[in-house]
Amino acid sequence: MAFLDKHQVLERNITLLTIFAFLVVSIGGIVQIAPLFWLENTIEDVEGMRPYTPLELVGRDIYVREGCYVCHSQMIRPMRDEVERYGHYSLAAESQYDHPFQWGSKRTGPDLARVGGRYSDEWHLDHLRDPQSVVPESVMPKYGFLEDRLIEPRHIADRLRADAMVGVPYSEAMIENAAADFRAQADPDSDYDGLLERYGDTVGVRNFDRQPGISEADALIAYLQMLGTLVDFSTFTPVASR
Repeated sequence: MAFLDKHQVLERNITLLTIFAFLVVSIGGIVQIAPLFWLENTIEDVEGMRPYTPLELVGRDIYVREGCYVCHSQMIRPMRDEVERYGHYSLAAESQYDHPFQWGSKRTGPDLARVGGRYSDEWHLDHLRDPQSVVPESVMPKYGFLEDRLIEPRHIADRLRADAMVGVPYSEAMIENAAADFRAQADPDSDYDGLLERYGDTVGVRNFDRQPGISEADALIAYLQMLGTLVDFSTFTPVASR
């Protein structure tokens, strides 16, 4: 009873309640945040991770612009049902170059963290044009207009430079060749050796929407097709078990 009587003093005095609530929140925050300043890196380096190519980066911007993150998360939780349905649970390193990340908190549609390579480019085109033609129960709106919107890499170098300022490891060579790499990835007949040298042999190079010119559909599909493909989970071993 004595404890409850003392607690009533806090409940009845807004000034004391505010002070003590602030102290509790401050102590909790310090306990959680302070240790991070003594860690060299809070994200484990994972082999295979790389920055987005210019075309993929534009595709990601279109993904965000169209609000795809509202219905599709990009974070597989480490629970059995999620792993069995979507694949290996998501790693922090897979989102280290995302500004902002696309984890999401709602799934009207499936998680897309491992969608890369799961479907063909043609499937994605049909899905964008008429989602119900490939997934009858889908409530997703049509995005066929993306094929009609041709894009040019006028500001792509500035886009890479802005990401480099917040820690994405874009080199000067990547920034200087951003426009050329943007065009090369969507043209299998181009000289794309420089693109592969800068970003790795896993970069998909092809005409994603099967039409002349580079469209927003090209960029979006290029982005979707690389999601979850960078880390080789057949050889990946978590730090804790090494």
